[in-house]
Amino acid sequence: MSWKSALFEGDVVHHRHRPKKHSLRYKVFTLLIDLDELSALDQKLRLFGHNRRALFSVYDKDHGLGETAELKNWVAQHLADAGITVADLRVTMLCYPRIFGYVFNPLTVYFCHSGEGDLQAILYEVENTFHERHTYIIPASPNSDGTLRHSCAKEMYVSPFVPMECQYHFKITPPTDKVLVAINETDHEGDLLYASFSGKRQTLSDKALLKMLVAYPLMTLKVMGAIHWEALKLWAKGVPVHRHRKAEKPIASSIIHSDAISAKAPS
Repeated sequence: MSWKSALFEGDVVHHRHRPKKHSLRYKVFTLLIDLDELSALDQKLRLFGHNRRALFSVYDKDHGLGETAELKNWVAQHLADAGITVADLRVTMLCYPRIFGYVFNPLTVYFCHSGEGDLQAILYEVENTFHERHTYIIPASPNSDGTLRHSCAKEMYVSPFVPMECQYHFKITPPTDKVLVAINETDHEGDLLYASFSGKRQTLSDKALLKMLVAYPLMTLKVMGAIHWEALKLWAKGVPVHRHRKAEKPIASSIIHSDAISAKAPS
């Protein structure tokens, strides 16, 4: 069966510019899930489950408000609150799946299309290790080359090695045969941290999932482990630590209007 949902295998890259240089690169894969296909994927794929135990699974409670069967409604409500009208809304979600029941998604990206296929908005759902989530809702205005550039103020504590007073500058190549999600984080002194995921599309199937299981058997644990391992190396380098500033609400959002979007983004 042909799905809009897919699998993307590629690289996560981080480059820190200040106060100490630090870089990393990891091989990972992500799922692109059409929210309208979740029930069919759950029924047709042996290795995938929706809101149930499986080798690979997606649980609604890991995203949005954490409510079962309300994820697309949550996206639609955010769009309505932002004054973004989308006819016949279709939403694809780029995220890590649970593997053996565990997942941590530092960033989940929701691509919001009209029924005719036009990209209308993107939601950036940022999660930290304190179980807080903040979503940035931004209208989509693709450039002539198909990429999108978005900017917004950082509204939630993420890393102990990055101050709160920062700006996110996103560069997105929406998923087709390839996908790119790149973030340039800046502070009052300029460029601070670059992070990206770039991947190539594969058909989502049991065969492809089995291949990923062999190649990345504990990937989601690896993501969390890598966060702590890289944090230890940054601490050893003497990078200043910024204590956790608790979010006012554990789940919150910001609407970013098009006139507030700057041109600065990863090149």
